Amino acid sequence: MFGFSMKSMLLLPVALRLTLAQTSSSTIACNNSPDLCGRAYNNITHLGAHDSPFVRDESTDYTLSGNQYYNSTVQLSAGVRLLSAQIQTNSTSGQLSVCHTSCSLLNAGTLSSWLREVNAWLISNPNDVVTILLVNGASASAADLAAEYDAAGISSSEMYTPAASSANQTWPTLQQLISNGTRLVNFVATLTDNVAAPYLMNEFDYIFENSYENFAPTDFSCTANRPGSVANNTSGALAAGLMPLMNHFLYEQQAFDIEIPNEDLISTTNAPSGSVGSLGSSATQCTTEYGRAPTFLLVDFWNVGPAISTADRLNGVTTPVGRAVVSTAVVNASTSSAMFTGLQHSMLCLTILAVGSALA
Repeated sequence: MFGFSMKSMLLLPVALRLTLAQTSSSTIACNNSPDLCGRAYNNITHLGAHDSPFVRDESTDYTLSGNQYYNSTVQLSAGVRLLSAQIQTNSTSGQLSVCHTSCSLLNAGTLSSWLREVNAWLISNPNDVVTILLVNGASASAADLAAEYDAAGISSSEMYTPAASSANQTWPTLQQLISNGTRLVNFVATLTDNVAAPYLMNEFDYIFENSYENFAPTDFSCTANRPGSVANNTSGALAAGLMPLMNHFLYEQQAFDIEIPNEDLISTTNAPSGSVGSLGSSATQCTTEYGRAPTFLLVDFWNVGPAISTADRLNGVTTPVGRAVVSTAVVNASTSSAMFTGLQHSMLCLTILAVGSALA
């Protein structure tokens, strides 16, 4: 069973808990809309929080390494349905942990504790399907990762296991996933062998991504970038049945070639329409090029925009139900009393060689 815990609700600010909208007892909503229940998993646009556990708030001294303003529980309550996280091996404890590039830079705790947070939210929200994308910086085996899910109280029987290791499989509808009790879908980048845990799907067997290393609004492109087998071959990726994941976040170049999430342009980057580089405009462009809407939108600071507006438009959802109301304000670290410290800067310099694909 998804082990029940009240921790997920307690993590929500009081004001936010009080603003949770209630779904009508006569209406069944799947992922916040009755209209999505009969839709296949791969025929829905799932809003994703890039580096979901890495929060930029008072608890982290507003670290410039943080990609989000609110934790994973709040993200899910507000409509985010894809959570991505980097996993590393903590050199001190030896445990698999959710760490931004290095556990000495930004450590959000053990993988099992973060999964337990997601688990608690799922049990409290029985009509929702959630996707996890783990970036496997630790090169952990399927057995190692499965042990973390077990420690979080998540049973393998309650996670979706594909019928075949082919992207061209027939994906279940949200209602089928809910009715079958398999409401957690898991991808890992990368996992060469999942025999020990078939529910852990190697991301690039099912998904293709556009480029994630973008520094200016004009850099965004819909062209397939990963996996390497379909790089610059978007039509081939689509023909193979790979689901499109649209990375839409900007990096800012700092001294020593250090890359941090670009907060200054986030209001434009996540906007539902308007300027070049807006999420809405890029999603429209990719929908045109793909002949279908992207399956996943992955963004930083998801509440700004708000980014969920673009996902709703692509899904044809006009009246979502059951979502928390969250501020769309930018929480700029430069306006807070906690500034980017010299220690953080030093740690970034020490770990820069490890950045690479781990930041995606």
